[in-house]
Amino acid sequence: MTRHVNPALYRRPSSVPVLVLVDMQQEYEIVGRPLALAGIAPALAKCRLALDHARESGIPVAYVRWIGAPLFQPGTRFARWIEGFEPHGCDMIFDRDRPSCYASPAFADAMERGGAQLVIAGFAGEAACLATAIDGFHRGQEVTFLSDASASHDLEGIAADDIHRSVSAVMRVFADVMDTQSWITASAPFKPMPVPSRPAARQ
Repeated sequence: MTRHVNPALYRRPSSVPVLVLVDMQQEYEIVGRPLALAGIAPALAKCRLALDHARESGIPVAYVRWIGAPLFQPGTRFARWIEGFEPHGCDMIFDRDRPSCYASPAFADAMERGGAQLVIAGFAGEAACLATAIDGFHRGQEVTFLSDASASHDLEGIAADDIHRSVSAVMRVFADVMDTQSWITASAPFKPMPVPSRPAARQ
């Protein structure tokens, strides 16, 4: 498949966002696991929309995953990527063992060095996504949280949906909070370039 480069990526490189997919790992998807999210399916569908848009538009994609924490041991099934969300060769991959993506020194260096605008999607909203947004805010980076491309756990008897709504509200202190389709529309400069039509071959 031919990939057409979007000129906007050259004209305004400092304004190009980075889609940060947080913990797209099977631990969150497999029923019965300690961190399984009951409402993960709709969020995964939105993550897919965001990822497809990024790939079609030339927007960089960064995968950040738990590695080394008790539930995410290297080589186990639960630490692997959710099927259909495996990184491509051009994607960035970062490992860390604490909630914030900035716990990975390589991630922190890459995002701060490029002055990237972070667009966060993934799991879980009340932990990794919130911690990353707060860290990004304190580093002076622009952060957007795709609230419908994430899901949270229930906590202290409070339902998961209520936790996620609260997390999304708190997140507004540190980031822009949008739904996935609104972000896709707002990132119009980075939409796929039209494929030029070719003249019909002469007979």
